[in-house]
Amino acid sequence: MDQKTCNSSIHCTVENCAYHAPQNCCSLKSINVGCCDSSPTSCKGTECASFQLK
Repeated sequence: MDQKTCNSSIHCTVENCAYHAPQNCCSLKSINVGCCDSSPTSCKGTECASFQLK
């Protein structure tokens, strides 16, 4: 199994993701966050668990 490098700036609990590192972080250098809704007002309207409405 590949040893993944933890990017401590990106926290992740999705263990079945190919980029998940054992320390509950992501092994990618950066991520893309998208919207599931045209005008999101909560986390459910985005693909980001850290979303907060401005």
